[in-house]
Amino acid sequence: MLRKRNLIPAAGLTVLVALAALFVVSSATGKAASAPTNTQEPFISAPFLVTVGTTMTGHEGTWKGTQPITYTYQWKRCNNDGQACNNISGANDATYTVKQADVGYTLRFAVTAKNSDGKTAALSNATGQVPGSSSSPQQTAAPTISGQATVGQTLTATTGSWKGTQPITYTIKWQRCDDQGEHCSLISGAVGTTYTVKSADAGKRIRIKVVAKNDAGQTAGLSEPTEVVPGGSSGGGGGGGGGGTGNAIPVADVGPTGARLIVDKVVFNPNPVTSRSVPIHVTITVKDTAGKLVQGALVFIRSTPIVTSTPTDAPTGSDGTVSYNITPRSDFPIKNGYSVQFFVKAYRSGDPSLAGISGTRLVQVATHTP
Repeated sequence: MLRKRNLIPAAGLTVLVALAALFVVSSATGKAASAPTNTQEPFISAPFLVTVGTTMTGHEGTWKGTQPITYTYQWKRCNNDGQACNNISGANDATYTVKQADVGYTLRFAVTAKNSDGKTAALSNATGQVPGSSSSPQQTAAPTISGQATVGQTLTATTGSWKGTQPITYTIKWQRCDDQGEHCSLISGAVGTTYTVKSADAGKRIRIKVVAKNDAGQTAGLSEPTEVVPGGSSGGGGGGGGGGTGNAIPVADVGPTGARLIVDKVVFNPNPVTSRSVPIHVTITVKDTAGKLVQGALVFIRSTPIVTSTPTDAPTGSDGTVSYNITPRSDFPIKNGYSVQFFVKAYRSGDPSLAGISGTRLVQVATHTP
């Protein structure tokens, strides 16, 4: 007696073979090939006053792409514009101790990320120029830029903080950089504490170069570049609802495709903090996980433990940023080699406190005895 067998019709067999072949092809090619992409630039941590003998630590920043990703490091010696950089021989570790040969130069930390799909390099911002002596101007807090980096808007610069033989005079020069903030050049005629963003700046970043000068010499310091100036000119001051004057997307548009908020950048000024009587100016930039600036995200910031005032949550503007002035309390620690930690949260009004699209980050600001 013959047993019944489950037979597959020829047509069905053909379909199965085709599906199997498709599966094999998909298995072989289905992974999304992605070379490393830098989503938060490398940065340097060190006592803010960088002099001969200072040991600095480079951090690779944040990257995405096909895993695993490996990293190699290179410290660079650059001119006082942070340009024309050359590799420092043998300086390939995460730490670097400033040498006499670095006097008169700025320093940058380069990271090369590599995976099976390619490699990508990224640079940190430059340090201040390494001073030649304790009498020459020495930068103790970086120059800053405030205002919206959009065409038609006015930006305002500070010189940062300096020490050295008094009196010290300052010259502020505005620079236009590429969209990565790595290659910058002077803007003709743009000197002084204010600058009105021009149509020629669209697609670029803006920064300032401060030259501090006294009888012992001169030293240059550089601000962090602004966000990329959006294309086009919408002029007016913005405010209120819909679109704004920057290139940020509304917070209401974040989330449908799985995107979340990211606390992208937190900048303290002064840094380090050397006095309890001077407010700390904090600028916070919020993006989504697709890398887009976000307008209207509420931002909460508080020191942990609580040793400063806690500002009322405020929304990011059309440039994706919000700024606060935070007052140190009497128990704020002013110590060499010490840092105060802050908890930062970006969220959307009305979302559940334990759900939604919120993003958090722990950051810190250094302190230093005057």
